[in-house]
Amino acid sequence: MTDDAEAGLVARAQAGDTRAFAALVRQHQERVFRFILRLSGRREDAMDMTQETFMKAYQALPAWQPQAQFRTWLLRIAHNTTLDLLRRQQRVTFVPYAELAADEQDPALPDPAPQPDELLAGRQGIALLERALNELPIEHREILLLRELEDLSYTEIASTLDIAEGTVKSRLARARSAVLASYQRHAGET
Repeated sequence: MTDDAEAGLVARAQAGDTRAFAALVRQHQERVFRFILRLSGRREDAMDMTQETFMKAYQALPAWQPQAQFRTWLLRIAHNTTLDLLRRQQRVTFVPYAELAADEQDPALPDPAPQPDELLAGRQGIALLERALNELPIEHREILLLRELEDLSYTEIASTLDIAEGTVKSRLARARSAVLASYQRHAGET
């Protein structure tokens, strides 16, 4: 969907058109769900928090300003909603990609290789990466998820997390460095 088409849907939803809001939900629900699932680590929580995110978005929609991109605004609501849940539960975990059900896995990520030995090596590498990601503080993990998996720009990440763009760049650099060092340590590489 083009930005103009989305802006039209948002304007109609702000005017009270529930069908327009339903179209926005259909367009963004997978992205929001995946983001929350990777932050929360539990499918049940992700389902609840996705629903809560869209309820909060619907309630806040009249105040939404077109200067912000709708998807970054929505991901910010998802981010805050999920962090509130994690604080209440006092837990922060990461779901290993290999443990996700087939219907929850991102279809944009290709199978590492058709050969069984290459597939096993790929799964071991993913497990090591998941382990390395799990060791990161939440602010580094979420910035990697937003940049590398959600493909948000620095500006969009700054808007989503309500931090300065320079902070995004420095956190991302530190997160990449930390995850690489952790990965190499677990893989026995120097």
